[in-house]
Amino acid sequence: MKVRKAVITAAGRGVRLFPVADTVQKAMLPLIDADGLCKPAIQIIAEEAFASGIEEICIVCAPGDEGRYIENFKLLRSNLLEAHKGVEWAQEQAEKIDNLLHRVSFTVQHKMMGYGHAVNSAKDFVGNDSFLLLLGDHLYVSDPGYERCAKQLINLAEQENCAVSGVNPTNEAEISKYGTLTGKSVLNTPGIYEIENILEKPTISLAELELQTPGLRHGYYLCFFGMHVLTPMIFDLLEDYHQQASEASGYLLTPALQDLIAKDKYLALEVKGRRYDLGKKYGMLEAQMALSMSGTEKDAALTTLVNTMAEASRHTSVSL
Repeated sequence: MKVRKAVITAAGRGVRLFPVADTVQKAMLPLIDADGLCKPAIQIIAEEAFASGIEEICIVCAPGDEGRYIENFKLLRSNLLEAHKGVEWAQEQAEKIDNLLHRVSFTVQHKMMGYGHAVNSAKDFVGNDSFLLLLGDHLYVSDPGYERCAKQLINLAEQENCAVSGVNPTNEAEISKYGTLTGKSVLNTPGIYEIENILEKPTISLAELELQTPGLRHGYYLCFFGMHVLTPMIFDLLEDYHQQASEASGYLLTPALQDLIAKDKYLALEVKGRRYDLGKKYGMLEAQMALSMSGTEKDAALTTLVNTMAEASRHTSVSL
């Protein structure tokens, strides 16, 4: 089993980022990456995949967005080269954009029928191959000394020849936001689990009854990291839900993953890294600081943060 394809779901309209997402695709919002270059978020996510061995990417987008992505990236590239002619960092960014445009394709999610429908929209691109699945509004930063988050998942999936979902131990106060699972430890390796049960955004009381995982701290549960390696079998399972769904109800990915447990080998991996949801309040700020602290300009970013906090504190003290 080799994982050389990736799917990034990015069809959501970004209602949590109103009003900016009404005029700019949320995936095109800029952040300074760990390499010090300012990039659209979707490019940072794509480069996470490329750096992990992925060769082709399919972006699942809303109707009309495929042309906007291509136009915006081409415009960004030409503006960089014109405004910063002969400047090394601009040339480097232009080359990264070229690489992205040559290796990415688009699939349109014509109806907003849920995350399961978004994934199912990439069926023709995936074909009979296993693939990496990423969220278009999450950035991932690996812990110091570890490989890329996506690479950690791909390594295990290729080693065990099976689907693997990334998870993070998460405090019970947060589990209502995530798909949550339980399983038993396998392979004599901490942090790898054979998945036994998955529930979508459970209550604490339900998690206490059905999702306790031996070895985790009290009050912590295994929640999805927003990153999976899946086999093409997932599309057979999603198709069952597609046939039953209405446009109003849609369907999720989680029930199909629950069905996968009975059909095939399916593991969870505690990813050595952190996920950052760009759509939540202060999510962009949190992600930016995480990228900066893990990157080549850590000292400059830290100095900026300390100076800004000191200045804000001084003004607060004066006003009091």
